[in-house]
Amino acid sequence: MKLDSAIASILPIDPANTSVSSHGGGGMSSASTSKITTKLDDGTEKYFFMKTGSGKEAEVMFEGEHASLNALHNAVPSLCPQSYGFGQLADTPNKSFLVTDFLDLSSRRSSSTPSTGHSLAAKLAKLHTTPAPTPEGYTKPMFGFPATTCCGDTPQENGYRESWADFYADNRLRFILRRSEKSNGRDKELHDLVETTCKTVVPRLIGDDHLNNGKGITPVVVHGDLWSGNASRGSIGGNGSVEDVVYDPSSCYAHSEYDLGIMKMFGGFGGTFLKEYHELCSKTEPVAEYDDRVALYELYHHLNHHALFGGGYRSGAVSIMKRLLGKYGDSGEL
Repeated sequence: MKLDSAIASILPIDPANTSVSSHGGGGMSSASTSKITTKLDDGTEKYFFMKTGSGKEAEVMFEGEHASLNALHNAVPSLCPQSYGFGQLADTPNKSFLVTDFLDLSSRRSSSTPSTGHSLAAKLAKLHTTPAPTPEGYTKPMFGFPATTCCGDTPQENGYRESWADFYADNRLRFILRRSEKSNGRDKELHDLVETTCKTVVPRLIGDDHLNNGKGITPVVVHGDLWSGNASRGSIGGNGSVEDVVYDPSSCYAHSEYDLGIMKMFGGFGGTFLKEYHELCSKTEPVAEYDDRVALYELYHHLNHHALFGGGYRSGAVSIMKRLLGKYGDSGEL
């Protein structure tokens, strides 16, 4: 397979000594993936990974993944592959691409394959204790992200907000409710529960004047879609060392505990992981409300899965909201 000239222009390689071969799945129904192998001047080989896809969906997804990978990589370089670029292919009309370091997944995290670097818990703790950069045009870190990111096939609204509670209520919960209603039709009970949760539970649990004894929280880069299927052990760029790594991120600048919602929803990380993680990244005050905050963040992913797939995910969302409203809502709201 010939290397597209648009990709050759952004990689430090000699096209004459480079080959492209099909590799695995693309993570989205319309994407295909390839492995780029190039021979360097010293005779060694270097590998890159390429996704291609058609349509606006692929273009948006690749831009968001590019920005996400590099945000994670800039904070913790060994956590994920670096992305080198995205855009339109030059030699194939109406096709987009994303090019990153090749990630050789030797095994899943549950295997006995040893890691030569820091553990995933330590890397995630480092990520979640590294303040987010200040976006261009702003004077301090903000909640949001400079690109649209896709959680599954959902393109998320990441416009910057100064308040984490406002971002989570508007850019996550109310946003995904609208997506759900577009997919599944209006559901009065679900609509009312989400709206009441946004108005009462969100400010009481994650309000800026409530977290950390009124000091608020500092935005950090999160993965955004960190279920166990997006974490593994592997070698980045063919360098030989096997490390705990993540991939397919849907990042934003958020509360450090936001990633824990989907991690809890699908499991696979366990108590030992969380013990090590929280020894390095402390639970936000008030610690007594930690489990409820994680449940609140898990709620978004139930709603997102309901918007994408319908069916049983509605009951999980309703159960979380009714429990939190029973604890934090005004009397008579249920």
